[in-house]
Amino acid sequence: MPTDIHPNLAEAHTPESRAEFGVDRPDAPILPGAWLGMLGGGQLGRMFTHAAQAMGYKVCVLDPDQDSPAGTVAEKHICAPYTDEAALAEMAALCPAVTTEFENVPSISLDRLEQLGAFVAPRGYCVSIAQNRIGEKKFFAACTERTGVPPAPHWVIQHDADVDQLPEELLPGILKTARMGYDGKGQARVKSREDVRAAWKAMQHVPCVLEKMLPLAYEVSVLAARAANGSTVTWPLAENVHRDGILFSTVMPSTSVSDDIADRARAAAAAIASEMGYVGVLCIEFFVLTDGTLVANEMAPRPHNSGHITMDACETSQFEQQVRAMARLPLGRTRQHSAGKMLNLLGDVWYEFGLERTPAWDEVMALPGTKLHLYGKSDARPARKMGHVNCIGDNAEEAAAAFAGAAAALHIPS
Repeated sequence: MPTDIHPNLAEAHTPESRAEFGVDRPDAPILPGAWLGMLGGGQLGRMFTHAAQAMGYKVCVLDPDQDSPAGTVAEKHICAPYTDEAALAEMAALCPAVTTEFENVPSISLDRLEQLGAFVAPRGYCVSIAQNRIGEKKFFAACTERTGVPPAPHWVIQHDADVDQLPEELLPGILKTARMGYDGKGQARVKSREDVRAAWKAMQHVPCVLEKMLPLAYEVSVLAARAANGSTVTWPLAENVHRDGILFSTVMPSTSVSDDIADRARAAAAAIASEMGYVGVLCIEFFVLTDGTLVANEMAPRPHNSGHITMDACETSQFEQQVRAMARLPLGRTRQHSAGKMLNLLGDVWYEFGLERTPAWDEVMALPGTKLHLYGKSDARPARKMGHVNCIGDNAEEAAAAFAGAAAALHIPS
């Protein structure tokens, strides 16, 4: 059961107020002044909450962590498990529209909110595809004829026989758990069939996908937003660099891709969103191979780390767009007005020589073009995402210079 004390829900939306905000009119915009629901209380939910509040909405967060980053800044925090029936009913009664910031939130919770009358964007079906790599690969493969962009060659492993029958041409590869793997977790590089057996055993024989290792030139991601009426927009391509499986930096627009690859990736992302009947912000990650081939890697049914740069470099941020989509407002323009490069901040920044320290935020903010965003997490741990620095400029060189300066001030090798 929820553990906090809540206002009288009967007074949350009177018939008059519901009509005023467009709540009881199917497909009508949900106007500022209404409540919006967020399933998940992490940093993405926190930045969504700030964007929604700036637009005049009130936000209700459902998250089991009483100190969640989003819950601490929202007008209301229902502190309960995601599947708590009373909590879901309370959220649906208060919020005419609900979204999520976490792809591993139970899709059945989103389904239940929809059954209870909330407009859920994205729907549980869309989130469920991204929750399981097996289903995600199958979906990408089914979209290939429309998008022209296939997934990486792969093999599903659920039984011992699947290892026996693994095609040799898929090795070497990366074995990934079908569920709950992110930021490099639940993955192992394998070179031989015996490596696969050992890695699968270490993963306790949970369902997995083996992906063939490809000659990667670089990774890009496309942020797309799709409205309930089907209108779709995409942002310029973001080029990503990872360290130890965690995003380190993002450049927008990508300085490596050709116009042709950029156009194909953005069109593919829009087509995938359309194929799902998606509503909300969606991120599709692509591999660009050394021969120029484009391969669909994975998707996130929510705003994404690689889209943080839109907060300071674009006319409409990914979080404002999330609000617009779920509130059935017109989508904002995705025009990029400044070159940008994002530096991800992990908990390691708070430590030097094993000792905790306060990062030199003043030095970072003294640099032209730097915008600091911290997530309100009190416990800094190695590899934990604690914030990011957006570095912007009139051109890519200025953004890169700000990035190098910020990294140096924080003692991050760049």
